[in-house]
Amino acid sequence: MKIHTLLKKEEIDTVQMNEEKIAVVFDVLMATSVIASCFHYDAKQVIPVLDATEALQEAKKYPPDEVVLIGEHNGITIEGFFDPLPSVFKKQVSGKTVILSTTNGTVAIRNSSNAKKLYVASLLNGEAVSKHIARNIHQETIIVVCSGSSNTFCLEDFYGAGYFIAQFVKEFGEEKVELTDSSLAAKLFYENRAEDSYEILRQSRVGMNLQKYHYDEDLLFVSQKGVLPLILILEEKRLISIKKEKVANKREE
Repeated sequence: MKIHTLLKKEEIDTVQMNEEKIAVVFDVLMATSVIASCFHYDAKQVIPVLDATEALQEAKKYPPDEVVLIGEHNGITIEGFFDPLPSVFKKQVSGKTVILSTTNGTVAIRNSSNAKKLYVASLLNGEAVSKHIARNIHQETIIVVCSGSSNTFCLEDFYGAGYFIAQFVKEFGEEKVELTDSSLAAKLFYENRAEDSYEILRQSRVGMNLQKYHYDEDLLFVSQKGVLPLILILEEKRLISIKKEKVANKREE
């Protein structure tokens, strides 16, 4: 069983991302952490879109009081949307359909949708996703997708990928897993800094920007590993929570 890691969304090949592949998408700062947070705060479903225009068209399918728009473009909050930060929207999403548009993460999700199954993972729910896949996989290849940022590598996504891979190998059995060089590098990087998730996120380029605008609360929240027992999967262009797995850490309130 093979695991390959893509270092940015621009490496996604929609032809090769096929029915023999399982995709696991990371955008730790912030899209996939936002998605996990939405379900933590009891959102009904999350619909990832490519841009604000698509988001507004999608919103027309729902009564206005049943939908929440969250999004940014090139780091700037889209007018009329909630900022994609858990501290901003956490009281708004309960029982609602969330339509999410981001520059990198939602694009990576959509561009990976040819895979047999597509999971969304972050540090928050990476342990639960890794255990679920390890217990249900057959012979598929896993493609771990680091969203990156506008065609550039992002440290925090690489760290998240390494976290997922390390947890998966531990669960599935090291002797049964073949890691490509990119996956092995991610795993080794994570294992060398396993206790430093907040520092890794804080020192990253996106993390430094969040601190500049005083979003330290959100940075600290999304740096937590394995606190949300959420299995998030794409079905018919919408993300749903299919199962809750037991995790070692206490759920953050």
